[in-house]
Amino acid sequence: MKTTILALSLCYIVSLSSALLGSEKIGINYGRIGNNLPSPYRSIELLQSMNVRHVKLYDSDPEVLKLLSETDIHVSIMIPNDQISRIASNRSEADQWVNQNILTHYPSTRIRFVLVGNEVFSNNDKQMWLDLVPAMRYIRKSLSELNIHNIKVGTPVAMDVLETSFPPSAGKFRSDIPAQVMRSLMKFLNGTRSFIFLDVYPFFPWSKNPTTMSLDFALLKEGNLTYTDPNSGLIYTNALDQMLDSVNFAMAKLGFEGIRMAISETGWPHEGDIDQPGANAYNSATYLCNLAAKMSYEPPLGTPARPGVEIPTFIFSLYDENQKPGPGTERHWGILSSSGRSIHQMDLAGSCPAGDKGGAARHLAKPVNNRPYKGKIWCVLATKTMREVDLAPAVEFACLQGNATCNELAPGGACYTPVSIVSHANYAFSSYWSKFRGDGASCYFDGLAVQTIVDPSHGSCKFPSVTV
Repeated sequence: MKTTILALSLCYIVSLSSALLGSEKIGINYGRIGNNLPSPYRSIELLQSMNVRHVKLYDSDPEVLKLLSETDIHVSIMIPNDQISRIASNRSEADQWVNQNILTHYPSTRIRFVLVGNEVFSNNDKQMWLDLVPAMRYIRKSLSELNIHNIKVGTPVAMDVLETSFPPSAGKFRSDIPAQVMRSLMKFLNGTRSFIFLDVYPFFPWSKNPTTMSLDFALLKEGNLTYTDPNSGLIYTNALDQMLDSVNFAMAKLGFEGIRMAISETGWPHEGDIDQPGANAYNSATYLCNLAAKMSYEPPLGTPARPGVEIPTFIFSLYDENQKPGPGTERHWGILSSSGRSIHQMDLAGSCPAGDKGGAARHLAKPVNNRPYKGKIWCVLATKTMREVDLAPAVEFACLQGNATCNELAPGGACYTPVSIVSHANYAFSSYWSKFRGDGASCYFDGLAVQTIVDPSHGSCKFPSVTV
């Protein structure tokens, strides 16, 4: 425990460039789901300026791989989910994929990982689950026959791959995933000395229970707060270690205790919706700095269940991606804005101490949303200057979902007037979100809507709201 506390205290002395992005153990995800992002050329320039040494892509884009060939950056590429079954069905498909996406660029581009699919078990396509490991085997065989042995094959999984995760010793893979699929995956990773890649975000369990989990525990901040696993007796000082070890215990239950672990995604959102507590730049800067100190520490810290084990880590993500659907946090994980500016207004070549004594977040305003908002929230147009051609399909979608979503917009209804697409969209968005939020609906509508705590009701037209 003393070693862990020492490591986290290093956040007061390490620099962002050397610890966060310049470390051999820290990489970054380069996602491109946005319509306002810098060009690949400019993006590679930015990666180099930040001394990034590892980058993970969500595809094998030839332009990006060509640009990376002129750098010393190690690269992870990805096979999209929709190609898994095709590759699994025929070895020649795997050969073709390797020829087109690896041989064209390798070895000038330093490809080190091929990730087959992304969070496959979060997808309900059970045929894809069955095809995953056969596709991984074919890709590996294709590489081996080309005498390429320094590229590992893996697949990223989200934490929802677990049925139970707390306490960590109770970690167990989901029972709806066929046991032979998980055993085959573990056998492949173990036999090829690859990694189990995990998308792990302490923000999510904390934000679901912000009154029962300590924020400092989730942010990896040093302190006296610890948790002792009642079964293993292991002592935890942060939520990240708990989450990682829950997977270690799940693998051990299948008979695999030595598989190496890598974090394919982790981070903390710097902005979110009103009903998403803790999403702010202060917390984001703090988490990333503490993460960097922990993962860059020498000798490696590992986790309580597997101390001393190095854990390669990819931060999510390089940019805010403005076209990602879902809650507001989905579009605010970047360390850079679309203009290439640091989200945290931090000097990427300067100091990155974090924590209560100022540090990485000392220049940022203290957060005001670390506690859940209590009150009513409405969902309205992000701006009143929307074009009708953009609004009409969104209003139609909301109203066609049923559940009396748009009854008040019919002629004679309380919200029929004023008869304008803007007025009707405001009501339709708020009504839809209030009725379907419990089923996972978000106040987004492809960027047309935002949450507000200002009641948009007028006259006898009362807008439905969400009370949190």
